[in-house]
Amino acid sequence: MDPIFRHIAACNNAVLPGGRIPLHLRRGGGKGEAVGWVPAALEAPLLAGGGARTGDAIEIDAAGLEGVARSLSASGLFRWRDEDFDVRGDTDGPALARLDRGALPSFGIRAVGVHLNGLVEREDGPWLWVGRRAADKLLDPGKLDHIVAGGVPAGLTPRETLLKEAAEEAGLAREVVAQALAVSVLDYAMDRPEGLRRDRLHCYDLVLDESVRPVPCDGEVSGFELWPLPAVLDRVRRTDDFKFNVNLVLIDLFRRRGLLPPA
Repeated sequence: MDPIFRHIAACNNAVLPGGRIPLHLRRGGGKGEAVGWVPAALEAPLLAGGGARTGDAIEIDAAGLEGVARSLSASGLFRWRDEDFDVRGDTDGPALARLDRGALPSFGIRAVGVHLNGLVEREDGPWLWVGRRAADKLLDPGKLDHIVAGGVPAGLTPRETLLKEAAEEAGLAREVVAQALAVSVLDYAMDRPEGLRRDRLHCYDLVLDESVRPVPCDGEVSGFELWPLPAVLDRVRRTDDFKFNVNLVLIDLFRRRGLLPPA
């Protein structure tokens, strides 16, 4: 098997439930909806924060969940990011609550993100804009990344987030990024040092004119380089230089471009 596919296995290394307890979120007097998975060590704080055992699950309301999350963050379990994400049962269902982004892996709550393949079509084939994450990033500092990528904050759609992140991270004009095509939706469940990452990635392709140059604007990346797509493929195949989930989006791109066999 092509060694490039080890990245897919790495991003899907979580076994569910794998000893975890289902986490249900209740609203009002209604029945709780499944939103996450928590390790046994978090049962006591959740129960102390107003949760209750219901069958094999723990049910808690939104206020109780946020209170437990703030307490755990204060104890040093994770960093509070001051960025709310929507909490949903069904990924396409309504938002049930909001919770800080830093808390999501600890509770196994799904996060949603966007990734943009910034492509330039040349006579010798497609080239791809590659960013390098800033050295002071908390997650995967210095790793290679997409031209634009980021989590979907509470209240925004993936496309709205793409437009916002493209301006903030790479200085790309709204009218340019509006031409991006939605191409794939990728899910994975990964055990990471920060907890259980259950992520959904909305992936976009954008063909950029040669004259467009991304510029680091908010400190998320230290710079951008334009690489031939086969060189990106080689780097992904041979190394772990790209941020872990970027590899998934790139493998999808390679497949769609005929550089790898279809799934």
